[in-house]
Amino acid sequence: MSDALSSAIVRLHEAGIPDPSNEARRLEALAAEQNMDLAELVARRVTHEPFSHIAGRRAFWNHEFIVSSAVLDPRPDTETLVEAALTLPFDTVLDLGTGSGCILCSLLAERLSTTGTGTDISPDALDVARRNAALTGTQVRATFIESNWFAGVDGRFDLIVSNPPYITEAAYRDLHPTVHRFEPRIALTPGGDGLDPYRVIAAESTKFLTEDGFVLVEIGYDQGALVQSLFKQHGWRDVACIPDLNGKDRVIRAKAPE
Repeated sequence: MSDALSSAIVRLHEAGIPDPSNEARRLEALAAEQNMDLAELVARRVTHEPFSHIAGRRAFWNHEFIVSSAVLDPRPDTETLVEAALTLPFDTVLDLGTGSGCILCSLLAERLSTTGTGTDISPDALDVARRNAALTGTQVRATFIESNWFAGVDGRFDLIVSNPPYITEAAYRDLHPTVHRFEPRIALTPGGDGLDPYRVIAAESTKFLTEDGFVLVEIGYDQGALVQSLFKQHGWRDVACIPDLNGKDRVIRAKAPE
């Protein structure tokens, strides 16, 4: 083991980085790949900057996506939404709050005859999403627009998907300080009880869905009953909660009202 690697392990351990030995080796490989100094990468990681931001990419579904501080770092839990969507028939898809574009691009890459639109209120996030569409070869079939939820959307879609901000204001305040530093607040919490995006989606999606279309939204593990109730109040059919691989409530699926 080199002195540089040993020093990296010690620094990461002192900073409280989990599994510092493995993390140091990942940074060492990244430094060699990008012709960078290991010590510089370690200096960033000990601030708890996510490894994905340092590397500029994050594996999700079948691709590595470009990520930055402008977007929510894709989580494995969100793959539950992609998997559920791929059980449904659709030719057109709308991704609300697309962020990095990982959901939309993953769906378009799996269904080569489909087209989709991604919306986001953040121009910087949309720039990342467009780069990911190019990276996944879906840019010809993907359109990205700056929009606050449905404000700039036209037309109807077979499927609407979203991983909206859903953390409550109280829970957001209790998150690790580094989450506040490195991920956009707007992608994590809408404030209040965390349910406002679902209220908008449940109330307005019917105007943008084709007949018998579906909505799929990611939720927090303790929001299943509340979000299902919101959709049922608006007359949605076949409302169901889909668990993630850990058995926690993760996705709500609802069919358009008749």
